[in-house]
Amino acid sequence: MDSFPTSPFWFAYRVSRPYWYFAIPAFVLVIFAASFDTFTYYVYKQLVDSMTAYTEGRTGFSTITFWILMFPAAVIGHQFMYRLSGLFGMQWMTRARKKAADMLFEYLTLHSMPYFHNRFAGSLGSKIWNAHGGMHGAFETVLWNYTPTLVTALASAVLVSTVDWRLALFFGVWIVGIVVVNVRLTKRSTALSEERAALKSKATGLIVDVLTNIVAVKNYAQRTREIASVDTATSDFNRVALKAWYNSEWILIWNNILMGIFVIGMLFGAFFLWRDALVTTGELIMILAIVSGIMGWFTFIGSSINQFAERYGEVDEGLKEVVRTHDIVDSPSARDLTARAGSVEFDNVTFAYNQANVFESFSLTIKPGTRVGLVGPSGSGKTTFVSLLLRQHDVKGGAIRIDGMDVREVTQDSLHRAIAVVPQDPSLFHRTIRENIAYGQPQATIEEVMEAARRAEAHEFIQSLPDGYDTLVGERGVKLSGGQRQRVAIARAILKAAPVLILDEATSSLDSESEASIQVALKELMEGKTVIAIAHRLSTIRAMDRILVLENGKMVEDGTHDELVAKTGGLYARLWTHQAGGFLEE
Repeated sequence: MDSFPTSPFWFAYRVSRPYWYFAIPAFVLVIFAASFDTFTYYVYKQLVDSMTAYTEGRTGFSTITFWILMFPAAVIGHQFMYRLSGLFGMQWMTRARKKAADMLFEYLTLHSMPYFHNRFAGSLGSKIWNAHGGMHGAFETVLWNYTPTLVTALASAVLVSTVDWRLALFFGVWIVGIVVVNVRLTKRSTALSEERAALKSKATGLIVDVLTNIVAVKNYAQRTREIASVDTATSDFNRVALKAWYNSEWILIWNNILMGIFVIGMLFGAFFLWRDALVTTGELIMILAIVSGIMGWFTFIGSSINQFAERYGEVDEGLKEVVRTHDIVDSPSARDLTARAGSVEFDNVTFAYNQANVFESFSLTIKPGTRVGLVGPSGSGKTTFVSLLLRQHDVKGGAIRIDGMDVREVTQDSLHRAIAVVPQDPSLFHRTIRENIAYGQPQATIEEVMEAARRAEAHEFIQSLPDGYDTLVGERGVKLSGGQRQRVAIARAILKAAPVLILDEATSSLDSESEASIQVALKELMEGKTVIAIAHRLSTIRAMDRILVLENGKMVEDGTHDELVAKTGGLYARLWTHQAGGFLEE
C-alpha cells in the first residue's frame, strides 16, 4: 500500500481526491450562495435610497421596481445554490466517507498478529467508525458552516468599505480578533476531543470484550466486577466530555462578548455617520442588515468550532492508533509463492521475542509430503515455529523457505494460500456453516463443501441442524460445541487443499470416539501434504513420519514414535510416561 496519510487534513485530501468533481462544485456553489445572501444587504440599501430619491423626484418608479424584484431573486437564488451544493456535497461526502472506512480497514488488516493481540477488537472497530464518521462531520462543518461564514464576513467587509473606511477598519480589527480568540480556544478543544475519542474507544472495546466473554463472566460470577470496570471507563469518558463541553461554553461566552462589541461599535458608528449626513439612510439600513447577518452566522460559531474540534479529534485519534508502521510488510519485489511440493526449510534461523532468544542458529529441513509432529514443554518454541513459518514475525537471522523460496521474498497472501491451518481454538465467523467451510475457497460449490464436511466427519451433525449448511454459527461459533467447531475447521482445511498443513492441537476439543473418526479423515487429508502437527496429546502424533522434540528453542530429539519411546532417559520417553489419559502433564 502507498504511504498512508497520518494527518487528518492530508487524510481528508486523500479520500476526497477521487471525488473532486463533486467537492469543488459543492464549495463553489456555497460561495455563490453566501455571496447572494450578502447581496441582499446591498439590495436593502438600494431599495431605501431609491425610494428616498423617488420621493424627491430624483429617480423613476422603474428603479424601485427593479430593486424590489432583485430582493426575491437574491433570496431564492441563494437558497437554490445551497440546495445544489447539497446535491454535490452529499455525493462527495458519502463517497469520501466510504473510502475513508475502506482505507482504514485495509490498512488495519495488514498489521501483524501481535498488534491485534495487544488491543481490543471492539476498540479498533470503534476507531475506524469514529474516524470515518468524524471525517464526514468535519466535511459538513467546513462546507456549510465555515465556508459561508468566511464568505459572508469578506463580502460584508467589502460592502462596509464602500460606506466608510472607519467602519471598515473597525470591522477588520474585529474579524482578526475573533479569529485569534477562536484559534486559541480551539487548540484546547482539539486536545480534549482527541482524549474523549480515545476514552470512548476504550470503553467500547471493554464492553465488547465483556459481551464476547459473557459466558465466563456469568460462570465465574464476575458480573459486578465487570460492571464496575465499565463504570470506571464510562466515568473517565464522561469527565473529559464535561471538560470539552465546558470549554465549548467558554468559546460561546467569548464569542458573545466579541459579538456585543461588534454590534455596539457598528451601530453607534453607523448612527453618528448618518447623523452627520456622511452616510445615506439606505447605507445605514445596509449596515443594520450586515450586523444582523453577521450575528446570525457568528452567534453559534463557538459550537461549530467545538463540533469541528470533536470530529477532528476523532479522526486524529483513529489515525494515530490504526496508522502505525506495519511490522511485517511485503518486499517491493515480492513474488507469489508457487508452492507445489511443500518442502519446508529453517536455515540457521535466529529469533528473539521480548528480548529473549527463542531460536538461535536453528536449522531443519522437512521434505515434501513428510508428516512431522512437534512436541515439547510450554515455552519450548512450538508455537513460535509455526508463527515464523506463517511469517507472523520476521526472523532476526537466517531464512525460512518453502519450496526453496524465502518467505520474506513472497507476498504474504500467497504464503498463506499455500498453508492450511487447523488451530486449537477454531476461528469461526458469525456466518453460515457453508460460508465457514468454504472460507478458503469461496467459489466452492455446495457439493464440494459437503464432500469436505463428510471427510471431516461433520456432515451428519450439520444435516441434523434445523437449517443444515445454512445454519448461522453465532459469534466465534458459539452455537456449536467445541468438537463441532473443530470439525468445521478441519473441513475448511480439507477444502482449501494447500500443500502445507499445520495442525495445532487439531483434535484437542474432541472426545476419544470422535478423535478416532477424525484421525481417519486427517490421514486422508494429510496424504501427499507436508504436515506439521503440534500436539500435547501424544496419541495424535504417534503415526507421524517424524517427531521433533523441542526444548528451549533447540531440537533435542528427532525420530519416529517407537524410536523416541525406546530412547532411555529421553525427553519424549519421559513425556510419554507422564501422560494421563493421553494428555501431557506440563
